[in-house]
Amino acid sequence: MTKLTLGTQPFLLGFEQLERLVERAAKSGNDGYPPYNIEQTSDRSYRITLAVAGFTEADLSITLEDRQLTIRGRQSDDPEGRVFLHRGIASRQFQRTFVLAEGVDVGEAVMENGLLHIDLTRHVPETVVQTVPIKRSGVK
Repeated sequence: MTKLTLGTQPFLLGFEQLERLVERAAKSGNDGYPPYNIEQTSDRSYRITLAVAGFTEADLSITLEDRQLTIRGRQSDDPEGRVFLHRGIASRQFQRTFVLAEGVDVGEAVMENGLLHIDLTRHVPETVVQTVPIKRSGVK
């Protein structure tokens, strides 16, 4: 079976970067932690919500690089001298990534009741109609 790629389609010109974005998203290595929701809040806006109970704002970082939104969490180590009889609440680090489409901007991030909300806005580009003149070939 042959793998069908966007670059091999003669009617899809200039979509090589889209193919690379899809491959990068597939390799992002998200392991399911922390759980998250993505909701559409309007025609042009979205909200990503991550369940980050036990993390503080200082334990979290949000970066955007080359249209890849990365949320990292790293809790500080427990203070010395604590003795746990049972430890069922894991303190583990995480990295969750989302590949954003061109024209999607990251808005504010808010912590509320153990949930991290990140608002996104999609800008719809204006439709541009361009007429291309046809020149006559140099006939002699």
